[in-house]
Amino acid sequence: MAKMDLPQGTLDLLVLRVLDAGKMHGWGMVQRLGLLSKGALQLQEGTLYPALYRMEAKGWIKPEWGLTEHNRRAKYYQLTAIGRKRLAAEKQDWDRLSEVVAAVMKEA
Repeated sequence: MAKMDLPQGTLDLLVLRVLDAGKMHGWGMVQRLGLLSKGALQLQEGTLYPALYRMEAKGWIKPEWGLTEHNRRAKYYQLTAIGRKRLAAEKQDWDRLSEVVAAVMKEA
């Protein structure tokens, strides 16, 4: 699958969704999103980390230091209760938008 740019506003949704499966460090998130998208999403650290800091400031995620599988120190992120609510709201909004866009594209 070809590489693609993320539409504005979707990064938070994707990060929250990946973290819904459990805590993960930044590089792990990049790898997981690449895998799930079959390589179409190739995030750069310069894109991901500002988003993580923003979501942390909003209380959606919480960081914790830990060791990677290669015994390196890394900051792991996990969803908070507020983050889970935000994920549910973002997913509902995305599902509705997808339906609307699909309907317009089909009828146009």
